[in-house]
Amino acid sequence: MRIRHLAYISLMALALAGCNDTLESASIDLSTVKNKVEQPLPSHILADMAKKGMDRNSPIMIRIFKEEGVMEIVKANQNNRFEVIASYNICAWSGRLGPKVKEGDRQAPEGFYMLTPANLNPNSKYYLAINTGFPNRYDAANGRSGANLMIHGACSSSGCYSMTDQQVLEIYAFARDAFKGGQKAIQLEAFPFRMTAENMVKHRLSPNIEFWKMLKDGYDNFEVTKRPPEVEVCEKKYVFNQQASGPFNASSKCPVMTTPAALQTALLTYDKQYDADYATAMKKYSDMAWYDPTEAERKAIVAKQRKGHDIAYAPTGTALAAGKMMKVADLESMMANQSGQQLARGATVANPSTASIRMATAAPGLTGRQGAQPADIAVAANIPANVPVPTANPMVNPLAYAPSPVETAQTEPAKKPPFWKFWAKSE
Repeated sequence: MRIRHLAYISLMALALAGCNDTLESASIDLSTVKNKVEQPLPSHILADMAKKGMDRNSPIMIRIFKEEGVMEIVKANQNNRFEVIASYNICAWSGRLGPKVKEGDRQAPEGFYMLTPANLNPNSKYYLAINTGFPNRYDAANGRSGANLMIHGACSSSGCYSMTDQQVLEIYAFARDAFKGGQKAIQLEAFPFRMTAENMVKHRLSPNIEFWKMLKDGYDNFEVTKRPPEVEVCEKKYVFNQQASGPFNASSKCPVMTTPAALQTALLTYDKQYDADYATAMKKYSDMAWYDPTEAERKAIVAKQRKGHDIAYAPTGTALAAGKMMKVADLESMMANQSGQQLARGATVANPSTASIRMATAAPGLTGRQGAQPADIAVAANIPANVPVPTANPMVNPLAYAPSPVETAQTEPAKKPPFWKFWAKSE
C-alpha cells in the first residue's frame, strides 16, 4: 500500500512539473527551430486566442511592469477590446525603478513607445530583438539620451528588457503576426509598476513620482477604454486621447485640448474610485513607504539561477522580492546615505537627494486629468456608479484595411477586411 502511495506522489510531482513547464511558456526546444523569424506561435497560445475571439493577425500592445518583472502581450479581440493573451517573467532588467535619463545610466526605459516593423531585428546577437524606440519624442524633448535599448533574448541586460531566447521567440512572433495583419505600429507601454492607488501611495516618496503620475494618466485611459491610447507630446509632457485645436509639438505650448465627453465621464468615475482607494491606502501606510532595491540586491536573491548557464546569463530578480516597506524616517535616512556615498565616489546621482523629495499625500486623480475642467470635477460625485465604458475610442479615426501591394499581388480574390479597425498611431 505504501509503495502504491509513493508511486502516486511521484506521478503527481511529474504532472505538476509538466504544468509548470507549460506555464513558463518557454518550453520550445530551440534546437528544433528551423527558422526563428517565421517560427509559429505554440498551439496552446493559438487555442487561447480562439477561445478569446482573437484573430491570429489582430493588433497587439506590449505592457511592461518593472517592479514585478512582467511583460504582457495584450491583443485585440473581435469586440476591438484588448486583453492579455500572454504574460512573461522578464529575465533581466538593469538599474532601478525610474526612467532612463542618459546614455550609460543602465536604466531601462519607462514611457510610451511605438514599434514599427523596422524595430524588429531578426539578426540580433541576442537571438532576436525588438528595438524599444528610445528616445521617443518625449525623451528627446527632455534631453534624454541613449540608443539601442531592446527587448531581446540571452537574459543579460544593460538598459534593455532581456528575456530568455524561448520567450523572445514568442514575443517576436506576436509582433510579426500583427504586422502581417496590417498593424502599422505596436504600442509599448513601460511602467515602473501597476498604477494602482496602493502602489502610488507606497512609492509617493520617490523623486520620480511626478513623472509616474503623468504615465498613470495613459495607464488609466487604457483601463477605461481597453484600447491603446492616442499618445501625443507637447510642453515636454505626454498627453493622451486629446482632441486638439492645432498640431502637437513636443517642446512647444500645447494647443487647446478637450477630452471627448464619453471618455471624460468614464474617467471621472474611474478617478472617483481611485481617490477613495488612495485615501484608504494613505491611512494604511501613513508612516510607511517602499524601499526600491538596487540591481545588486535583486541579483542576490536569484544568484542560484545562474548555475548551469553561460557566464553571460544574468537574471536580475524582481523588485517586489528584494524591496520592502520601511518607516518613512528610516527610508529617507537610507536614501540620503546612498546619495552621499555615490557623491563621495564621484558617481552621478540619477535621482535628487531626499531634501528635494516631496511627500505627495493628495491623490493624483481628478485635478491632474487632461481636459478636465473645474465644473467637471465638481459634478463628479453625482456621476452614477456604473457609467458604461465608451463603446468606441473617441480619439481614433477608424481606418479601412488596405492591403499592401505585396499582399494584393499574392492574393487574387479580394480580401475580406478583418474585424478590427483600430491601428495604433505611428510616431
